[in-house]
Amino acid sequence: MKHDELTKLRDLTMPELQQKARETKEQLFNLRFQLRTGHLSDFSRVKATKREYAQIATVISEKRLAEARHGAA
Repeated sequence: MKHDELTKLRDLTMPELQQKARETKEQLFNLRFQLRTGHLSDFSRVKATKREYAQIATVISEKRLAEARHGAA
């Protein structure tokens, strides 16, 4: 993901991020299934999808920490 895409990701609301995480996780599952059955031709998509999911999860964690800090103060 490029810097601009990460900025857009950080602008999303928590429910939108959670939906995007679910979609990415489902896409990763499908890619892994295709990999195991031999139907996947572009193997780099698995790594890219794993990375995208990790970035989404990181943004979700950042937002939760920010909420916890602002809620406690």
